[in-house]
Amino acid sequence: MSFIPANEFSDAFRGKRVWLSGVSGFKGSWLAEWLLALGAEVRGFSLPPPTSPSLFDQAGLQDRIAWDCADLRDPAAVSASIAAGKPDFVFHLAAQPLVRLSYQQPVETWDVNVLGTIHVLEGLRKLTHPCIAVLITTDKCYENREWLHGYREEDSLGGYDPYSSSKAACEIAIASWRRSFFKNHPVKIASARAGNVIGGGDWAEDRIVPDCIRSLEQGSAIPVRNQTATRPWQHVLEPLGGYLHLASRLAKSVGQPNAESLATAFNFGPPLDSNRTVADVVKEILKHWPGEWVDKSDPNAPHEAGKLNLVTDKAFHLLGWQPRWNFETTVARTLEWYRQAQNCRTSQEFSALTRSQIEAYSAA
Repeated sequence: MSFIPANEFSDAFRGKRVWLSGVSGFKGSWLAEWLLALGAEVRGFSLPPPTSPSLFDQAGLQDRIAWDCADLRDPAAVSASIAAGKPDFVFHLAAQPLVRLSYQQPVETWDVNVLGTIHVLEGLRKLTHPCIAVLITTDKCYENREWLHGYREEDSLGGYDPYSSSKAACEIAIASWRRSFFKNHPVKIASARAGNVIGGGDWAEDRIVPDCIRSLEQGSAIPVRNQTATRPWQHVLEPLGGYLHLASRLAKSVGQPNAESLATAFNFGPPLDSNRTVADVVKEILKHWPGEWVDKSDPNAPHEAGKLNLVTDKAFHLLGWQPRWNFETTVARTLEWYRQAQNCRTSQEFSALTRSQIEAYSAA
């Protein structure tokens, strides 16, 4: 079979209305920038940016999209925003995304991630026109047995910490609503599982790359709390490209025999050789921005997964999707963004920097 060139889904979104939750977050801002570049009309739904600085503010996205600044936990606000947007496509990214924060705010994490997703599903139920919805969860939705081999879409869902378990519950809710309410509905729903994305414009607390950048900018040693943990590191554009591929393919499949197989869950992860330790990531970063790091591991710290890999055969065979950037390129592009961002002064410059990386990825 042939692979879909990155530009094949360009026409799928040109002139289309897209509703994007979590638009002010790291991944949401990258996806909004990409959708605008593809000619889409974007309506975002989110709280104010969770960090300062934020890519959302740096790239001036609030001035280039329609933005409903509201809480995912407010079902009326969610439904009203979806109804007003009259979307052809929906990408639901909004979430409480941090494992360690979920230990401090377990109820809020479940409220945002599970009930928030259900509010989106209920908003979609009210639509009467065709719409393709891709709801994003995480690679941490699987019951992690610390296997050396990767997890497939049919493996058991679970989660040790409140964040991971909330995302497993999201997947269960999505599957339930799809079977119960969307079988003969004009809205078609798929879910996407990816995680541990890195890339420029991430300023979140308690994530390894932003922690590295903050320390390097200050000239201090990078604190590394879990250097042996292994993750499937991927550039933020990898899963976002997967989401766009999935939405485009699902839209084209409506009325076709393969539609049911696409309105399901998909993994989006990097090549197996990109499964590296946190220490590997830090060392690779220091090749591009010299500095030092220090082990800050704490035996009493909350539990986090040690090994976590994904198998992406389903996306390969059904969507023609495969990752494009290897581990070294992923880190190099990430550091390239942060280094060049030091010279950006206007939102137009931040937007141009971000789009240049989208173009480089699309050309890969």
